[in-house]
Amino acid sequence: MKRISGVNNWKLVIRRETAGVTILRAETCDRQAALPDTLFGLPVTALGGHALTPGRQAPEGEEVLVTCGPAGEEWDNRQLEDLRLPDTLRRVGDYALFNCTALRTLRLADTIAYWDGGVLMNCRQLDTFYLTCTGREGELMDYLAGELPRELDMTLSYPEGRTARVIFPEYVEVFEENVPHHQFDFHIQGAGYPYHHCFYHKQFSLRDYDQLWKGYLGMEHEEDCALRLAWWRLRYPLDLTERAEEAYWAYLRDHGAAAARWLLSRRDAAGLRTLLSRTDWTREGLAELCDLARGQDATEALAVLLEEQHRRFPSGMDKTFDL
Repeated sequence: MKRISGVNNWKLVIRRETAGVTILRAETCDRQAALPDTLFGLPVTALGGHALTPGRQAPEGEEVLVTCGPAGEEWDNRQLEDLRLPDTLRRVGDYALFNCTALRTLRLADTIAYWDGGVLMNCRQLDTFYLTCTGREGELMDYLAGELPRELDMTLSYPEGRTARVIFPEYVEVFEENVPHHQFDFHIQGAGYPYHHCFYHKQFSLRDYDQLWKGYLGMEHEEDCALRLAWWRLRYPLDLTERAEEAYWAYLRDHGAAAARWLLSRRDAAGLRTLLSRTDWTREGLAELCDLARGQDATEALAVLLEEQHRRFPSGMDKTFDL
């Protein structure tokens, strides 16, 4: 077995080809890991079928140990939570990530041209994606949103440092048995279906995405999901029109307390300051948030809240602040 250094611990079985390297098998003991972009001077261009499936027997091929220091004892991907795929990758084989049940976050580029069947099957917790975009992000997003009907959180990184973050709300496809007619009736539940299918010719438009907002609010939806969707579009306002911006802020103004509690749970003091500046508050509402921040030991957020409390209601306030 060849041994090389890397940024994570991997046990690999590979096949060298003229155009690059195919990883036939990859096992790690790390919870957060990045597959190498190159091996032995060749780009990693493909993942084989069942390449990361826990418990699968390793196929025949060239064995490589990638090390970055002390390693754990379990090398079966069952603990893998955060995975970065190589930017050089062009193909992902059948069931490559099958049964990676702890996987929550996937980082990858939109340059993967081929996805074989069942790649994400039984990745039950996978809902967060960081995409490097080169102009083909619509194809990748269409694939991911089509495969995973749950709520998805996608951060899109474009050239020149431009960033967008979009939420795709959950929907559920339900088959109900219609016994008298000996058939199954198909139903779609949840307001997220239009978002998961907002791609025209596999292209993604942020403006088309924003136009779904009014219809989404008109259906039964989860308020906390709507809050996150609105907030991230405002936080990263790439291609955001004034009309869409006002619609998102209108929702946050109507749900200011819930938004503030969410930002407190994230310890996002800067975001909390922005929210407070764009929403109306009573003395009692700010006092409740201050108590919540104290209970969470969120010192920076508490300072923001006390400052806002003093600005809005200066009379009768103590001259000293208790942090």
